[in-house]
Amino acid sequence: MESYQEFAERLQKEIEDDTGIRFGVVEPHHFASVSGYDAYGRAQAIGGERSKVIWDHLKTRGYIDSKGKVQDMLRRALRDDTLALPAEFAEQAAQIGAVLRKVAGGLEIKNADERRQVRTRQAVLQSAEFKALWERIKHRTTYRVQFDNEKLIADCKRAVETAPEIPKTRLQWRKADIAIGKAGVAAMETGGASTVLLEEGDIELPDVLTDLQDRTQLTRRSIQRILSGSGRLNDFKRNPQAFIELAAEAINRCKRLAIVDGIKYQRLGDQHYYAQELFAQNELTGYLKNLMSTTKSVYEQVVYDSEVERSFGDQLEKNSAVKVYAKLPGWFTVPTPLGGYNPDWAVLVEREGAERLYLVVETKGDLFLDGLRAVEQAKIKCGAEHFRALQVMEAPARYMVARSLDDVLGRR
Repeated sequence: MESYQEFAERLQKEIEDDTGIRFGVVEPHHFASVSGYDAYGRAQAIGGERSKVIWDHLKTRGYIDSKGKVQDMLRRALRDDTLALPAEFAEQAAQIGAVLRKVAGGLEIKNADERRQVRTRQAVLQSAEFKALWERIKHRTTYRVQFDNEKLIADCKRAVETAPEIPKTRLQWRKADIAIGKAGVAAMETGGASTVLLEEGDIELPDVLTDLQDRTQLTRRSIQRILSGSGRLNDFKRNPQAFIELAAEAINRCKRLAIVDGIKYQRLGDQHYYAQELFAQNELTGYLKNLMSTTKSVYEQVVYDSEVERSFGDQLEKNSAVKVYAKLPGWFTVPTPLGGYNPDWAVLVEREGAERLYLVVETKGDLFLDGLRAVEQAKIKCGAEHFRALQVMEAPARYMVARSLDDVLGRR
């Protein structure tokens, strides 16, 4: 009988043979059919030469290695929608991303036979210890934002100033013979693609202030200060569209972070909270490959998403100081300006048989926030402010980021 693994490998091989796509390998020609525009605004494929430009960029950024093999950095960028591409390909970003998603890895085929429903452990869920922990973290909050406009402008200036270099505007043209007959119109290319660099004086400049105002919702005066202070206006003359795309992305990124820097959370009334009954009412499922059996958790198994989470759950089980815990399910979220944030763990630790610590823990492989992407950093900051707003009772829950249980127990 063919095993599940053998079936998945055979199916992947058949797809590779039928489509010519090698899973996990990006070829220099993969983007040749991506649609661009010629000098007359007509849609056409960007061709092999520009496809190679994209491939070289992916290699330089570390998304692929010298043989085109996909790296984890590319998989994370595709998952998090943070793929960085040359500014000249901004309009084709969605198409390029679609191509990369097809080749970024082998088929992820989940075996339905390995799917399991995870049940609650009522003895833990209804225990006095877990009820005390839940009472400290269950309440909902609302937030308001305040930010320093001068700091935002300064940050935007710096972001635009240090953004990647923008190439000159280029035109690509091709020669073709056109034949019109009873069968219709046929075109046959007679000359290879040729690329021409446009001089700055030949480019009609758009209204950059209006365009960026529409994209960022900042005032024209603020945008003018940002652009003037960035020292990058020559790039605007060289390649207006690419510069506008780059500046808008840099400014909007700074806006998101500025909002989080000035965020303040406030606990809502006593009637606004996550009911403990939701653990039993909401179905939780996992697959055998990411399930870990438990004895102290509110669930009979932990559904983990990474090796860091699996290791942390194992440490919670084996350490006698940990009394009860929960891997917080997806419905438990903290509101943030960047979308809902779902913390990892709620933990009750008892020290020396007396002192109780109520904790909410975010597990990361790196304790330095600089090592995390900007949105992830921002949501962690929001999580810290949310749980700080809930610290209104004796022995409130503390929020922290940790790599291991030792990081948690070592803090006072």
